Amino acid sequence: MGNSIRTGILLAGLTVLVMIIGNLLGGRQGMIIAFFLAVIMNFGSYWFSDKIVLRIYRAKPVSEAEAPDLHRIVRQLAQQAGLPMPKVCIMPSESPNAFATGRNPQHAVVAVTQGILRLLTQDELKGVLAHELAHVKHRDILIGSIAATLAGAIMMIASMARWAALFGFGGRDDDDGGGMIGLIAMSILAPIAAMLIQMAISRSREYAADAAGASFAGSPHGLASALQKISSASRQIPMKAEPATAHMFIMNPLSGKSLMNLFSTHPPVGKRIEKLTGG
Repeated sequence: MGNSIRTGILLAGLTVLVMIIGNLLGGRQGMIIAFFLAVIMNFGSYWFSDKIVLRIYRAKPVSEAEAPDLHRIVRQLAQQAGLPMPKVCIMPSESPNAFATGRNPQHAVVAVTQGILRLLTQDELKGVLAHELAHVKHRDILIGSIAATLAGAIMMIASMARWAALFGFGGRDDDDGGGMIGLIAMSILAPIAAMLIQMAISRSREYAADAAGASFAGSPHGLASALQKISSASRQIPMKAEPATAHMFIMNPLSGKSLMNLFSTHPPVGKRIEKLTGG
């Protein structure tokens, strides 16, 4: 129920933000148009956010014949977790990482990079996949996918507001330039709002997924070792990732960028390993 409430809050927040910008751009008429635009965006983010995220990272489904070991591990873990078998995708990136997405466990997708398959042992990969299936089990994947879509939409809206302010659009006749000031403010604040949407995905969900994943895998040591390896390797081979989707990955792909650290939705790797191993 908690995630359902948070999902509703995110959708309502996007609606309000889009309506504010519509009001700044075109007064009451602009606000009405923006409201209908927000309804369409909300509908689209609920039903298609997973497909959008998979497309961003060019994640392609792989059959059991193409990736037998990967399918075998996912199937075993899904049975252990009491979940339907999710779709399995591979991303064409050498940076080691993984995420899960989908509306619910019946429509879940687990995606891993080529890099993580090359880097990890089978026990370590099992730990990573168990973590992702824990997100599926906890129904984190819907809110994570929606948050990614909404954060991307807000970044786009910020860009629109910035261009509108630059070319002198959006001032209303009755507020003596207040609309223009509002547009400039929105162009600055909207990217921050996008980052705050990511932070709405509590860091505690990562700890919970680590703990549940260790339980599904039968041991915390594979995941702990994997986190250490991924952390080191991702600094050497950074991933080209969208800030709006950073919270979805098992390891923040933007962790090397100092500004993103301020808004990171992931706990420090050392803390996660310490909690897993009890040391």
